[in-house]
Amino acid sequence: MKPLSSEQIASFKDAGFLVLKGMLDPGLCEQALDRLWAALPAKSRMRRDDARTHIGPFPADEESRNPLHIRAGYLWQFRECGTEPLLIKLAYGHNVLAVAEQLLGEGMVAQPTVGGSPMGSEGPAWPGGPTDPAITDGIRGIYCTRPYADEDRASVRDRCHTDGHPFHLGLVGLLADVPPNGGAFKVWPGSHRRLYPTFQMQYDQPRIPYYHRLPSHKGIVHTPAYLAELERVMADTEPVDCWGERGDIVLWHHRLAHMAGHNTSGVMRQAVLCDFSRTDLDTCRMDPPQENMWRDWSPELQAAECSYSPDFATTMRLR
Repeated sequence: MKPLSSEQIASFKDAGFLVLKGMLDPGLCEQALDRLWAALPAKSRMRRDDARTHIGPFPADEESRNPLHIRAGYLWQFRECGTEPLLIKLAYGHNVLAVAEQLLGEGMVAQPTVGGSPMGSEGPAWPGGPTDPAITDGIRGIYCTRPYADEDRASVRDRCHTDGHPFHLGLVGLLADVPPNGGAFKVWPGSHRRLYPTFQMQYDQPRIPYYHRLPSHKGIVHTPAYLAELERVMADTEPVDCWGERGDIVLWHHRLAHMAGHNTSGVMRQAVLCDFSRTDLDTCRMDPPQENMWRDWSPELQAAECSYSPDFATTMRLR
């Protein structure tokens, strides 16, 4: 029996995301947290067993801009573990891989390389800039959002984006329970269908290199159509907060508007992030957007109708 029902596939195709309960092994989740906390410098004031110390931001003397282990503001992104056996076993478990293959095609999911290069190995796109190319031989890593301090909670505003590097299917897996407004993952349902045609390439994006004497224009190039549509999405679409319990995962389309979410809950968000791609990504990533945006996905997904019950929509927090 295939892991996803027809309603789940229809919902993913229509809304661009899917929440699945209890998909990650809880024992491996705990081991991943052990790995995360063991990597925190001993001088840190933050303590795993004292939630009061989890409230951010990182003080200046504890910040790190190392792309393999970022600690800045409210963000803690531990990437150097991304190709270790533990993290790959966690994110590429048999049940998760079966779901990815049902969406992308049997035997078509590219496999990770244990001991390969983790995300961040190439360094930032420019001094102090984002990691680029945002590629990895394994998973992205363990991404945390510290709870916001009281003085920063009133000023938070949602601002969604799409990712610029080529892949097909994203995964956010909760390593520990995350309550509502805990920064688990926030998505704008249906935005993938609206944003996909505004790109120049269906899986990639053009970039302007960084020239230190010409710093004004650099990084990813967005089309005017994309920027305008993204503003409309934020204005007319109610986002969904994908909070949940340890082991829950969120699968999302690579052109879905999203953000990590603001953490005003008092509980630190600790999650594993992973990108799934088809084995033929390099041959089709430069193609322009297709009339059938699902051309490169599984035949089952291509044939699915975007129809599901109101009750199921409620489980996805779409109603």
